[in-house]
Amino acid sequence: MTHNKMKADYDKNLATWIDQEKTAVELINVVSNLWLNRSIKLKIFKKPLFDLGSSSIIKLHEYANNVVGHPITIFDTLTVALELLKLDLGPSKIDIGRLASEWLIEKEEHNGNPKSFVKQQLRDFLINKDTEDLAPKDVVLYGFGRIGRLCARDLLSQVGKGSQLRLKAIVTRSNSDDDITKRANLLRTDSIHGLFPGTVVEDVENKSLILNGNVVRMIATSNPAEVDYTKYGINHAILIDNTGVWRDREGLGQHLNAKGISKVLLTAPGKDDIPNVVVGINDRDSYCHQENIYSAASCTTNAIVPILSVIEKNFSIEKGHIETIHAYTNDQNLLDNFHKKHRRGRSAALNMVLTETGAAKAVAKVIPNLKGKLTANAVRVPTPNGSLAIMSLTLAKKTSVEIVNNAIREAALQGNLVDQIRYSVFPELVSSDIVGTPTATIFDSNSTIVSNDGKNIVLYGWYDNEFGYTRQVIRLSKIIMEVNLKEY
Repeated sequence: MTHNKMKADYDKNLATWIDQEKTAVELINVVSNLWLNRSIKLKIFKKPLFDLGSSSIIKLHEYANNVVGHPITIFDTLTVALELLKLDLGPSKIDIGRLASEWLIEKEEHNGNPKSFVKQQLRDFLINKDTEDLAPKDVVLYGFGRIGRLCARDLLSQVGKGSQLRLKAIVTRSNSDDDITKRANLLRTDSIHGLFPGTVVEDVENKSLILNGNVVRMIATSNPAEVDYTKYGINHAILIDNTGVWRDREGLGQHLNAKGISKVLLTAPGKDDIPNVVVGINDRDSYCHQENIYSAASCTTNAIVPILSVIEKNFSIEKGHIETIHAYTNDQNLLDNFHKKHRRGRSAALNMVLTETGAAKAVAKVIPNLKGKLTANAVRVPTPNGSLAIMSLTLAKKTSVEIVNNAIREAALQGNLVDQIRYSVFPELVSSDIVGTPTATIFDSNSTIVSNDGKNIVLYGWYDNEFGYTRQVIRLSKIIMEVNLKEY
């Protein structure tokens, strides 16, 4: 290849990239306009676009090509996105990737007119006299540890026009000036998840934090039932209990005795008859909408249940064992010291710690067909976040690696589990790669093992045991409070 030819190729590729960047910037403006002004959230094959940079948006188009199998370009995406601005659409979630791929297929039927196509596809999303505006619901975070702070981050990142959930208060044991400042600093900077994407201002005089312009009251109490949230303008709120202090109906019921609280959600496995809900699996069950106390189960349960449900539906599970390679948590000791549970007293940062997990029993609560068929254990490892579930299963039907992977892939791309499963084809995937992933689990398709007889399989599911789980908590909160956006 001549020098001139190499230079020409270089210049051509760079010019193409710059065109894509410019188009991505224009798309970002459309995305922001629709979300902040009209509560319309755009995604590309379930990947949210709001607050992303141009390079990240271009990368999502690569995902559409390599994983989803839809060869759309950013220019196609912008074409249909611009038409959305012209329509009188109600609050909704619209998969612009799906819309763009359909546009390419049906382009000729509409004589190359994107306006005609988009209007027809989204005719049910147009505002009319029967359209009801979403009434925003209040949220109280009870406890402000790892999950509590991530809940705050996630809620604030999804405020938009403010049509769904609004964080109104954070409850801790103390709200002294020093405590408020320290909690603000923990929210600003996180060793795992990075800087808070916005502004955090302490208003110690009024016992508040101002987070991206949202005034959030800092309330102190040791008695959940004594708080009058209505004094702070909070009514009919959902309270998300991140403390884990109470896991039974009697303990969590104390929150319902407080004025202003109508629903309670526990971010840990619930005891007694409290429904353990995994979004995408049993959130549509009728009993879920007759309750006022819920559990979002555990991070591990949310990670393995989506995959297990797909396998159970397609192949029927006869028995199995689940081993989780789990990041260490605050429940363990940094240095060797007394702990009420075996082995957890040993230094978390220096040891792999074999310990028990309630995952097998929790799965049975969500998928009753698997009751008594699974065993489970956990190994806590010296990693602060990012975990792995290894599912060794015996099936009733014979299968192959290709068939199993295709079943998971379909579930990750369409149906009730698209927000729960991310299908990965990356051969170099390691735990640090999955930090910040919003799905409950990341299926490692390259690691699937199937025995020669086709009846025994081993599946690997990674999960961000902090953020991935938090996203499930917020999804469940929206379902409970009935503020889910209509989705295309």
